[in-house]
Amino acid sequence: MKSIVKRSMFAVMAATAAFSAQAQETFPNRAISMVVPFPPGGVADVTGRPTAIALEKVFKQPVTVSNRPGAGGAVGNAAVASARPDGYTVLMALSSVSVIPEADKLFNRKPAYTLDQLAPIALISADPVILVVHPSLPVKTVKDIIALSRKQPGELSYSSSGVYGALHMPMEMFLHAAQLKMRHVPTTGGGPAITQLLGGHVTMTAGGPAAITSHVKAGKLRTIVSWGAERHPNYKDVPTFKEQGYDIEYYIWAGMFVPVATPEPVVKVLRDGVRKAVSDAEFKDQMAKVNSPVKYLDAPEFAKYWDADAKRLAAVVKVVGKVGP
Repeated sequence: MKSIVKRSMFAVMAATAAFSAQAQETFPNRAISMVVPFPPGGVADVTGRPTAIALEKVFKQPVTVSNRPGAGGAVGNAAVASARPDGYTVLMALSSVSVIPEADKLFNRKPAYTLDQLAPIALISADPVILVVHPSLPVKTVKDIIALSRKQPGELSYSSSGVYGALHMPMEMFLHAAQLKMRHVPTTGGGPAITQLLGGHVTMTAGGPAAITSHVKAGKLRTIVSWGAERHPNYKDVPTFKEQGYDIEYYIWAGMFVPVATPEPVVKVLRDGVRKAVSDAEFKDQMAKVNSPVKYLDAPEFAKYWDADAKRLAAVVKVVGKVGP
């Protein structure tokens, strides 16, 4: 099977050949729209906004964040995939960008978009999600959750960023591994998923460190376990699923993309801009405040990372199978 990079290579080469090199000198000369395919408050938004501010310093042009939620991120992802490939519309996507087309295949639906419609610019962050519960839930460990769930089958509930979204998949991995059943409450994004938990409407959720940190510090959420291969450096007291005997691992990453036919000179400007933006002291400080260290990868390295992650997640979708709300 061809990789994501190979599938898109010819489209990029054709677009670049037809594009004047002068664009590299003039781009950008107006505002750039950064589409975040989720509502405010989630990882994509928490990462996208400081990235946009840092890019404004680099480009000396406005970089506006446009939240386009819906269908677990499919609406915003598809909007950028079909946007004019001129570099003025970019996407701040999560790892779920790879899952949605696979879910469409599973249900024999016409895909909202395909991965080869998008070209990677840079990876910004990559963190394991962490299972958090409402403080009123009488559990402190994974074993507690499993025992309570089996005692009350189907009564515990969890929120997510949408069916097959970035927060749904890790929960399904856990439930599948532990052979549990819980009520799934999908929302339109990570922010609303956390709001559901804070309000006591569900008992737990999987959240990225960037989205849960302030609530954990305020005592409004309790951390239980991490999906990382190793403990998160800023959550060293939170054990991993692997430590608990479950061979599951999941990371929620945030990366920037453009439509695949975006000319190479423009792509280069964007890549150079992000490279400078992530080294900005204020940007690093903002990411540190939400316990999400910058994990920058330039386009070539990010493409390899994305391709491997997409294949791994495709396999997970097949194992999980057809699931609904």
